[in-house]
Amino acid sequence: MHGGCPGFAANIASNLGHPGLANQMTSIAVLGPGGVGGFIAAALSRAGEDVVVVARPSTADLIAANGIEVRSLRLGDFTAAPAAGAALQTDVDVLLVAVKANALDAALGRIEAEPALVVPLLNGLDHVQHLRHRFGAGRVAAGTIRIESNRTEPGLIAQTSPFLRVELAAEDSALRPRLRQLQAALERAGVPTQIAESEAQILWSKLVRLCALACTTSASDRPIGFIRTDPQWRAALETCIAEAAAVANAENAGIDPAAILAELDAAHPELGSSMQRDIAAGREPELDAIAGAVIRAAERHGLECPTVSRLAAEIAARAGIADGHQSVAFRRR
Repeated sequence: MHGGCPGFAANIASNLGHPGLANQMTSIAVLGPGGVGGFIAAALSRAGEDVVVVARPSTADLIAANGIEVRSLRLGDFTAAPAAGAALQTDVDVLLVAVKANALDAALGRIEAEPALVVPLLNGLDHVQHLRHRFGAGRVAAGTIRIESNRTEPGLIAQTSPFLRVELAAEDSALRPRLRQLQAALERAGVPTQIAESEAQILWSKLVRLCALACTTSASDRPIGFIRTDPQWRAALETCIAEAAAVANAENAGIDPAAILAELDAAHPELGSSMQRDIAAGREPELDAIAGAVIRAAERHGLECPTVSRLAAEIAARAGIADGHQSVAFRRR
């Protein structure tokens, strides 16, 4: 481990030996210090929580030396100094997984310990079962985050709107006490956190919104304000929501498409998507995790999503991914 990790391990050992302290502090590892993980790790560290960042060696060394600088419309500007390392070798209470879906397999190679609870904050659906296969079904809960943030450079996170919410759910009742402990730690860090009953509801609630936002903004390379006011793109936005919500409700998620549209109508007009930013920067977009997840679920229920499929193909072409229905958005898993 790099940087401050020996002290982190000592804190864990101390907490495990003192049950009273365990009620006050949860040992938390954050895998992936990007726009989401870096923000959460810094907020937790600033609040005095026992947190370690797990990242590539160069990034871990940078954070261990300089900390994480955050410029946030929600929490203000600050620098936090979490421990950081290139591998997690000490068992922790919680592992928050905050890498992009297309980097998940490589990132999991850095986890050598056995966390008591694993909570992913990824886009899409498929990662939940993937993590349950890796860590065991009894350790993995569902989680989502609503935030507009970006790692502008290693160790520097910009949150560009004040909206922030984490949602957690575990249909395994044995995990709920640990979720409440995580909720308390996040709330102490200034991160509003809710615990819901349904994993499907929180995952699909975010995915329906994100699929519509990401597909329209990435295909057009324009922000949501343009999408809402242009008749053609407005129609595509509404149809994307309707298609994805139909799939979500076939999976018993209970999604109201009107509520999703109202949320996007209320968003600030310059709102874009991480997929749009990835394409602009020449990075691989999370097309498979977002549009692909909706399309695969639709196929399981004999449904079609022609607008989502069309926009995904256009995005694939913009991003230089394989053409047509051979694109990453249509891979079978």
